[in-house]
Amino acid sequence: MALKIRLRQQGRSNSHTYRIVVIDARQARDGKYVEALGWYCPLASVHEENFALKADRIQHWLNMGAEISENVVALLARGAPEVLRTQREKAEKLKVRQAAKRRERRRAKQTA
Repeated sequence: MALKIRLRQQGRSNSHTYRIVVIDARQARDGKYVEALGWYCPLASVHEENFALKADRIQHWLNMGAEISENVVALLARGAPEVLRTQREKAEKLKVRQAAKRRERRRAKQTA
């Protein structure tokens, strides 16, 4: 099952709010979700808090292999940049390991 962390639309017409949820990627936008990880209200005034995140749970689901939508990445950049930083570091380490494997394979081919 491919999991995504994305926004789920709530509210009424012309007054939408969103939940940040972990959901199967094949589910509809407003479909059944696995876990709610926060909320976002784009219509809140400037002085009010317009989103909340559970950074520890988001990190947990990312470690389990969930992908993040672009809109949630923007919210994470504002509310929990440490989560994005750890994801970037993991991706960089993966690239380094893959490059090392490729170099080893090339060396093995050349010596064979």
